[in-house]
Amino acid sequence: GIDRVNSVDQVVLAVRHGDVFVKKGTLLGGTRVIPLLIDEEKVAEAETAARANQWLVEVRLLLPVKVGLITTGSEVLCGRIEDKFGPVVRRKVEALGGQVYRQALSGDEPEAISGEIRAMVAEGAGLVIVTGGMSVDPDDQTPGAIKSTGAEVVSYGAPVLPGSMFMLAYLGSVPVIGLPGCVMYEKSTVFDLVLPRILAGVRFG
Repeated sequence: GIDRVNSVDQVVLAVRHGDVFVKKGTLLGGTRVIPLLIDEEKVAEAETAARANQWLVEVRLLLPVKVGLITTGSEVLCGRIEDKFGPVVRRKVEALGGQVYRQALSGDEPEAISGEIRAMVAEGAGLVIVTGGMSVDPDDQTPGAIKSTGAEVVSYGAPVLPGSMFMLAYLGSVPVIGLPGCVMYEKSTVFDLVLPRILAGVRFG
């Protein structure tokens, strides 16, 4: 629809890029005529082109999603190191209107991780986030644990830095995310690109 409007000579329509987070009052687009004066027929042609689509720009509301959080790592489970993932993830989820209803510490055993994922989906979680154990190190069990639930893997790896070891899968209709360690200490990562879209009900893949 935007291309159709912009194909009308002497009229331009500019809009924001798609898949970006916006707040109430954000300007989403604007239109101009290029010369000082144009024929009324050109304006009518542009209006007709715009009306040919149901909408030119769609804004999706963020949903109050119930989020389950699973923190892997035996050191965290036994209390040797402090969980740094939980507070960061909780803050980012709640800033977008979601709710971390439960956080589980699973250790490193794949069966424990996959069991918690299944349990949270059964409890009605609309999103399950698994932190840690996402590198290519053979000791990192999270990717295998997510796969073993029967979830459909959309992506393991993302062309985004920081966050290239990000994982996204779906167990039924519920997205399951595997977060790499950079989310703990980097201000902005692949997680910040994907989370708003998931909370707005966008399905990837």
